[in-house]
Amino acid sequence: MAQVLEFKLPDLGEGLTEAEIVRWLVEVGDVVAIDQPVVEVETAKAMVEVPCPYGGVVTARFGEEGTELPVGSTLLTVAVGTPASDAGSGNEGSGNVLVGYGTGAPPARRRRVRRLAADVVTSVADVPAAEPPGRDDGPVPVISPLVRRLARENGLELRELTGSGRDGLILRADVEQALRAAAAQEAIAQEATLLPPATLPDPTARPTPPAPGTTPALPADGVTRTPLRGIRGAVADKLSRSRREIPDATCWVDADATELMRARAAMNAAGGPKISVLALLARICTAALARFPELNSSVDTEAREIVRFDRVHLGFAAQTERGLVVPVVRDAQARDAEALSAEFARLTEAARTGALTPGDLTGGTFTLNNYGVFGVDGSTPIINHPEAAMLGVGRIVAKPWVHEGELAVRQVVQLSLTFDHRVCDGGTAGGFLRYVADCVEQPAVLLRNL
Repeated sequence: MAQVLEFKLPDLGEGLTEAEIVRWLVEVGDVVAIDQPVVEVETAKAMVEVPCPYGGVVTARFGEEGTELPVGSTLLTVAVGTPASDAGSGNEGSGNVLVGYGTGAPPARRRRVRRLAADVVTSVADVPAAEPPGRDDGPVPVISPLVRRLARENGLELRELTGSGRDGLILRADVEQALRAAAAQEAIAQEATLLPPATLPDPTARPTPPAPGTTPALPADGVTRTPLRGIRGAVADKLSRSRREIPDATCWVDADATELMRARAAMNAAGGPKISVLALLARICTAALARFPELNSSVDTEAREIVRFDRVHLGFAAQTERGLVVPVVRDAQARDAEALSAEFARLTEAARTGALTPGDLTGGTFTLNNYGVFGVDGSTPIINHPEAAMLGVGRIVAKPWVHEGELAVRQVVQLSLTFDHRVCDGGTAGGFLRYVADCVEQPAVLLRNL
C-alpha cells in the first residue's frame, strides 16, 4: 500500500528563514525520482532549485507561485510505494535523506517528468495520508542542501558523521568541524551579501499623526509600495547593520592606470585566455592583503576579538536582473590572473542566469567593488558586514596628468578604501591603498611578491 510523505521546505542555510515560490517544476500526478528538483524558490541570497528526497507520485502541492513560505512549511506530498512510482524511481528516499544532490551523481536539472495514467492517479488520491517515518527508522537526516554540497565537494562521507543537531541532525557546523580536522585548517563560514551603497529609509522615522478632527491624507496617485523582502530586504538589513555596528572610515587616491592597461593588452596579445581588468585588480588586492593582513579580518563583538583570516575569499559586485549581488571567489590568493578571470566569468554568468547558490554568495573576507562599470569616478562603499574592508574602483578614464615632469593625457582611476577602524588605524589603511595604487601605476611591483 502506498505511503504519503510530506516534503517540507528545508533550511537552505546561512540563517535564511523563508523563501518565495518562483516556479513549480512538477504537477500533481507527476512521477518524481529521488532528489529530483520539484520547485524553484527565491531566498534573500539566490534562486534555488529544491530537490525532493522521495521518489513517488506527487499528490498535492502547497502554495502558489509568488507565495512566501517559512522554513518547515509543507511544500508537497508524495505517495511512495505505488507501482508507477516504483518503476525507475525507487521509494526508499535518498541515502542519508539529504535534500540536495542525491547519494550519487547530481540529478539532471529540470528533468522532464512523466504523467501518470488516470487510473493510477485515482488510486493514489484514495491513499490515506500517513505520517513520515520517524528518524529512528532510517539513516540520520541532513536537511540542508548546502550541507550536502559542502560535504560532496570536499569528499566527506556524511554517514560517518554524528550530528549535533536535534535528533542527531547533521548541521553545517558538523561538516565544517570534520573538514577542519581533516585539513588542519579553520573553515570560514560567514554571511555576506550585497554590496554597493544603497539609499535606505530611516528605520526610526514615524509618520506624523493627523491633527484632531482632520481626515488623514491619502497617498497621491502613482505611489507604489514595495515590500522589503528577498534581495532588497537583505540589502536593507545588511547595510543597516553595517552602519550600526562598524565604525568605518574611507580614504581614497587617484592613480595612473596607463601602465596597467598596457600590461593587460600585452598579456592578451600573447594569446591564450583573455585577462580581465577585474582579475588584475583582484591579483593586486590579494598581494596587498598579504602585506596588510589586518584588513582581511572581522570583529567578533561578543568575544571582543579581531579574527584574522589566512585565506582570501574575495567578493565582487555582479549586476543581475534581481539587483546587485556579490559572488565569492574562494582562495583568491592562490589563483593567478588567468584563473581569476575564468572564475569571475563563471560566477558572473551564473549570477546573470540565476544559477548562483547561497554558498556562492557567502563566506567572503574582503570585497572588491568595481563601480566604474556604471560610469562613475568615486564612491564611499558600505562595508560588507562582517568583513573589515572594501576596495572601490572607479572608471578608468583619460585625464590630464603630470607624467615624468610633463603634462600628458593618461588613463586615471580613483581608488577608495572603506575600512573598519577597529581592526587598524589610518596608517595601515593608507599603506594598503598606497600599495594598491603603486601596483596599478607600476605593475612590475607585483613581481616582488612572486
